[in-house]
Amino acid sequence: MKIDEFSRWVRERQEDVERALEGWVSEESPAGLGTAMRYAVLDGGKRLRPLLVMAASDAVSGDRASALRAAVAVELIHAYSLVHDDMPCMDNDVLRRGKPTVHVKFGEAQAMLAGDAMQALAFEVLTPDTGMSPQLMSTLVRLLARASGHAGMAGGQAIDLASVGRQLDEASLRDMHRRKTGVLLQASVMMGAACGPAGATALAGLSEYGAAVGLAFQVVDDVLDVTQESHVLGKTAGKDVDQNKPTFVSLLGLEAAQAYAYELRDQAHAALARSGLGQAAYLACLADKIVERDN
Repeated sequence: MKIDEFSRWVRERQEDVERALEGWVSEESPAGLGTAMRYAVLDGGKRLRPLLVMAASDAVSGDRASALRAAVAVELIHAYSLVHDDMPCMDNDVLRRGKPTVHVKFGEAQAMLAGDAMQALAFEVLTPDTGMSPQLMSTLVRLLARASGHAGMAGGQAIDLASVGRQLDEASLRDMHRRKTGVLLQASVMMGAACGPAGATALAGLSEYGAAVGLAFQVVDDVLDVTQESHVLGKTAGKDVDQNKPTFVSLLGLEAAQAYAYELRDQAHAALARSGLGQAAYLACLADKIVERDN
């Protein structure tokens, strides 16, 4: 696929998601809550998870309206997790997406409530009164809930906090990041796939692809944390080192971690080839984008 075509697709899909978020995240919530929610989720971020949803939906000729709802829902979950993760009781960070974190801007109580409200809104978006079958709603809610909860993102964050100052082996580190970051990225792929007809072979290939890019994203995050400046990342660089957290760089070394990211990228491409899908070019390009990004 030509780079210009992929770049245009990314730009158009990002615009679709931004418009949908603008519409669904209302400023009308009481006591300024909507303002904090909009600050947390609008006008920032790469929208990678929504892009994965929509690329997977395209690969299976899925329903675009349903895929957009799934894309917005997963971005709301991601944004809520960042708001809570940045709070003083967790990572205590002051910079996110190039601007002050939500608790710095609005206070800790409002940040907590904004995160809570965005989590609930994600599932409201997935359960419209019309336009989506009950079976699809159930599937999307199940995928997102499992990826977000104790067995997924929240469980991974708990392991992360409990691992400060400890040396994890590679299997334990992979498990932590699979839960904390990877499972939500994998769920994004599978939510997109649920929006269209896909056989067992295609679903298996997409699941393997999602697992590979999910872990690759975190490996690259660990690399960027020690190789980039805060103004490039849009968040505080070197935070993991300062907090003595285990990372793929601290465990494997910088060069080996970089090589591992490319190995995972190759695994993702191989999984797409096994899926038998003939329209997976956007997913392939996203795998490359994840590994080759600089922020």
